[in-house]
Amino acid sequence: MFVMGHNQLPPQLKKMRRLVYMSPVITVLSLTLLLWTYRPDRTFQYYRAATEPQIPVQLTVAGQIVPRRQKLPFVAVNGTKTLLVAAYQEHRTGKQEVRLIAVVLRSETVAYRCLLRCQEQLRFSEGCETPSHIAVTSAAADSEDTPDKAFLEVKNQKAQSDSFPYNFTVCFSAMYDFTNVLQLVQSLEMLQLLGVNRVVIYKTSSSPETQRILDYYTYKGLVEVVPWSMSRFLNVSRHWRPSLGPGDLHYFGQIPALNDCIYRYMYQSRYVALHDIDELILPQSINSWSELLPLLERNYGADGCYKFVNNVFPNTFTLPPPTSQTLPPQSCCPGWQNVSGVNILAHLYHEPITGNPSYTNYKIIVNPRAAFSATVHGLLSSQNDCSWVDMDIARMYHTSGPKTMLTPDQLIYDGRLLSYSAHLIPNVNTVFRESGLLPEDTIQ
Repeated sequence: MFVMGHNQLPPQLKKMRRLVYMSPVITVLSLTLLLWTYRPDRTFQYYRAATEPQIPVQLTVAGQIVPRRQKLPFVAVNGTKTLLVAAYQEHRTGKQEVRLIAVVLRSETVAYRCLLRCQEQLRFSEGCETPSHIAVTSAAADSEDTPDKAFLEVKNQKAQSDSFPYNFTVCFSAMYDFTNVLQLVQSLEMLQLLGVNRVVIYKTSSSPETQRILDYYTYKGLVEVVPWSMSRFLNVSRHWRPSLGPGDLHYFGQIPALNDCIYRYMYQSRYVALHDIDELILPQSINSWSELLPLLERNYGADGCYKFVNNVFPNTFTLPPPTSQTLPPQSCCPGWQNVSGVNILAHLYHEPITGNPSYTNYKIIVNPRAAFSATVHGLLSSQNDCSWVDMDIARMYHTSGPKTMLTPDQLIYDGRLLSYSAHLIPNVNTVFRESGLLPEDTIQ
């Protein structure tokens, strides 16, 4: 097994300690595992298993009927701690491959074997160029039991290079015990103003009010909710910082969710953005991503990956704009006070950016067809390096708890969000009215 040493890790990973984690990608036919792992006395490390030879087994039952849709969100590999998430056809490596998103226990050594569904036949790798479904077992499993295993549909059967259903898709991972309804609606409406036409939410749990909003946007066609209950299989960490939420898998499986989203929308979306619900990437001199991306492609190269500097707007301070020319936004919508969550229009002061921005929690917009493996901040493997975007062109607005201990006079005013308020406020009110979350007479 090849081990990448700590000094070879990207800077953002060096700062993380005591994490466990997972294989974002397993390739079948040439089996490769990418693992993240946890040890109490060591820092976060990245492992890559060497290519393993294929293990032949005897097929004793033929003609097994495979359902066209896999109902279970995850498939456990019997006799192992491995949890399969999804399977995708790989078109970019010059050889026939299927990639599996999976969670693998680092300390467990397993030899896998794969069974492919190909043109109504069950086969091993040879002679099956376009499998429709795949099952994975351990080599130690009883071969006679193989066809009864759960199959995953192999998605991404056809590669596309243009004419995508969506221009911009945003991936939100690790929604759990979620109650921040106001900021969720504001973020989804802001994303639509920016030109986003698909949002994918990996959801573990939420309040009934949140579910009402998710149902509303799902009906409208903006949101796809992916059930993400890994806690039924694993002891998941409930915090991005392991010391505040220890477990066997980082933050409800955030990393496999981000990788799944890239592959899920690889041939459905021109670009994919990986950031959180409380973050927005805003252009500075233009108003939409549709205008921004051609500018980024000219400045930094086409079909690549773009990194945006993080600006933290503490939600603990509610301060008026420094001039009387702009109405304080917290007074605009009294009905919003009856909705749980944060009003992003009321938090217009950000913490100063100090030090090298590469050590901040930046997020990315990427051409998914150029990405192979992602982490929380950026990519681990891609065809092109990610480029830093000048903050005068675009930056990330992160309305959340404070990251540093500052007084209000140390914060910096930025009213860029207010330039969207004339459209944002009535749009948010429309959602509350149409979803039935607020009574009509409370919405102005």
